[in-house]
Amino acid sequence: MVFEKIRAVISGQLSVSEDEITLETSLSKDMGADSLDIFQIISNLEDEFGVEFPNEVAGKLKTVGDAVEYISANL
Repeated sequence: MVFEKIRAVISGQLSVSEDEITLETSLSKDMGADSLDIFQIISNLEDEFGVEFPNEVAGKLKTVGDAVEYISANL
């Protein structure tokens, strides 16, 4: 459930098909997200899940799996 919601947020922000997004997908390398895109994705995930990403966590967010792991651990 967490993965599906995260995938929908990323798909909407980056205008890519949800089918292209896996746990191993890199936001910058695979999806071409720049720092502003990543900031917006994090902001949308915070709103969606009611979880705050501290700066040190947000800076280490590289893959979709990283986001799933952090959110799952902090719900």
